[in-house]
Order: sequence, then C-alpha cells, then structure tokens
Amino acid sequence: MAFPFCSKSLSLWCCIFSFTILCCTLFQFFDNASAVLLVHLKNHKSHPYHRRPMLQANQTSCSLFVGSWVVDETYPLYSSSCPVIDPEFNCLMYGRPDTEYLKYRWKPANCDIPRFNGLNFLLKMRGKTVMFVGDSLGRNQWQSLICMIAAAVPGSPTQYVRGDPLSTFRFLEYSVSVSFYRAPYLVDIDSVQGKRVLKLDDIRGNANAWRNVDVLSFNTGHWWTHKGGLQGWDYMEMDGSFYQDMDRLAALERGLTTWARWVDSNIDTTRTRVFFQGISPTHYNPSDWSAGTTATSSSKTCYGQTTPMTGTSYPGIYPDQMKVIDTVIREMSYPPFLLDITLLSAMRKDAHPSIYSGDLTPEQRANPDHSADCSHWCLPGLPDTWNQLFYTAMLFSL
Repeated sequence: MAFPFCSKSLSLWCCIFSFTILCCTLFQFFDNASAVLLVHLKNHKSHPYHRRPMLQANQTSCSLFVGSWVVDETYPLYSSSCPVIDPEFNCLMYGRPDTEYLKYRWKPANCDIPRFNGLNFLLKMRGKTVMFVGDSLGRNQWQSLICMIAAAVPGSPTQYVRGDPLSTFRFLEYSVSVSFYRAPYLVDIDSVQGKRVLKLDDIRGNANAWRNVDVLSFNTGHWWTHKGGLQGWDYMEMDGSFYQDMDRLAALERGLTTWARWVDSNIDTTRTRVFFQGISPTHYNPSDWSAGTTATSSSKTCYGQTTPMTGTSYPGIYPDQMKVIDTVIREMSYPPFLLDITLLSAMRKDAHPSIYSGDLTPEQRANPDHSADCSHWCLPGLPDTWNQLFYTAMLFSL
C-alpha cells in the first residue's frame, strides 16, 4: 500500500509514522461515531418493562405497542360458535349487524409480528400451565385464547371445568392447561361479621392457587373505582384498621404493592413467566374520541360505533390506574412483562358489545344510553390481538 504523502526520498520510518497518524485519525473518527450512537441509545425513550422482543421473522427490535390498525380480510381467527364464549361477549350471537370490527389487525410501527398459530402454541407449551388472574377483562382474554387455540386443532380432545374462582380448559393431547382465576382486586376479600372486607395487606388466600404455574398473567384496575351497587366491598382493611372508604387510587396502590411483594418473594422467574395486562379502556364518553363533541348524560355510550380511531394517538384521558400500575411495577425486584394494551385498545371504540350482549333484556337493548356495555369486548374481537401480542412476547422473545 502506497501513501501519497510519503516521498520516495523519505525513509521507511516516515512511512511508518504517517501510517500511524492515519490509523489514529480513523480510530478517533470511529470512537466519535460510537459516542454519538451511545448518546442516541441513551436518549431513546421506551417503557422499561416492554422488554422489546427480538422477532424471529426479522431479527429486529420491535415496539409491540406502538402502531396502527390495518384492515385484514383473513380475520377473525375463529367463529362465534366457540363454546366457551360468555353470552355477554358473544356479540354476533346476540344480533350485532356489522362485522367490519372483526377485520382489523394490529400493525406495530417498526416490525411485523407473527400471526397467531394455535398448534405452535400447544407444541411450545406442551405439558405447561397458563393462568389468567384478575377481573372480567382477564376472563375476556382467557376465553379468547382458548378459542384461538381450539380453532387450530379441531377435534383434539379437551376438558372444561368451570368453577368459581378457578376455571380450567385443558388440551388433553398436549397436556396444556389454560385457566382463569377470578380475583378482581388480586388481594383477598373476607367476610367479617357479615360484611365484605377488602384486605389491602393480605393476598395469601388467593395467591396459593397461583403457585407452580408456568405462565401467569395478572390484571386489575376497574373494580377499584366502582361505587354504589357495583362496589364489591363494604370495608377496606389496612394496617389492622377498617375504612368505609378512602382514596381509590391510594387503595389500588396499596393492594398492588401487596401483590408485587408476593410475586417478588414467591415466584421463581427462572421457571415462571409473569405478565401484567395494562388497563383496558372504556368508551362511555364520545367527547373522548370526537373533537368538539359535548357529552351529555344521554350520550355516554359507544352504541353505533363501527370503526376504530385512525392514526397513532388517542385524544381521550389516560387511565389513572395505569399510572399506579407503572409506579408499582417500577419498584419490583423482578418486574413482570407489561402487556401495554391501553393505547391500542383505546383506538377500538367499535369493538365493545354495546347492546349486543346476552346479559341484557330487550328493554335494556332498547335504551343503549343507559345499558350499553362499553367496557368489555366482543369475541371474536379485540382480545384476540391482546393474545397475539401475549403469544409474541411469550414465545418469540430472545
């Protein structure tokens, strides 16, 4: 290799010196470039608990929960005849006339995620147990997952044992169990002198059922804000004292902290994968998604909504419960994977049962402003996407 700045009359030592200068210059250039890259990475903002999975499809970092909804005519993945769907979620069976809401697929902004494959799920999870723990939104997701798997292996022997608080669906050929444990607050509720007491500092009664499970997915949030006839307790107990009421977000934080301490102390994360589902949004206030709309007492409903929001942002209010969940998870020694479905679900104002629910009487269906269910989700429907993301995070992360 010749160096133009070395004259033929110069000694070999000059060439060596010049070569050394060139190397130092190149080293400094690449060192500076590395420093710029390092600063870029440090400034890259992402949720610390998303644990961005490396997808086998493209081997690239994927932001699962940032993206948009796209039309996909190959959806849904199963039919409304799936026998485990509760009447309150089975919108097609109870008269929903439109089907466009079934034809949307979640597309992350910077990657393609794998299509759900029920047979692959069973083969990868052979001999293992999956348990959803929480409220009716967890039940929504549990039933969705069963239907998605069952559609891939028609005729495969199964067993369904439904109870309270524990229900289990088994795929016998693969020794895979998918369970739901009803615990709306995660912490315990006991009866004391005929009164329901929500024990913010105690979780032992519920948690014994969660041991030795291979995959745990928790959710809570909605029941903490219920009042009146929907309130699930008469008193709260904290530090040995009883309260008829307290700040609901403070109570949620205390209960979640009890749960978090139990998980850190009792779950071996080398054996058990732990997930926490973000807050599932409601759509009772049209002003949340319609700029300039003034909501009135007679218009707090999702009835008639047939298309999702477009774009990548939602103008409505971010759930306060989600801020509490984020705060508690940050303090955990072994934080779960946060299945952050809040924003992508907020875009789906079209996906609720509304009046197409087996839980409503004809009179209630005739009055959607007061009876439409804008909290749960139709099946097939949005929870299928939650499970596709659950499947991706569980089986395709490296």
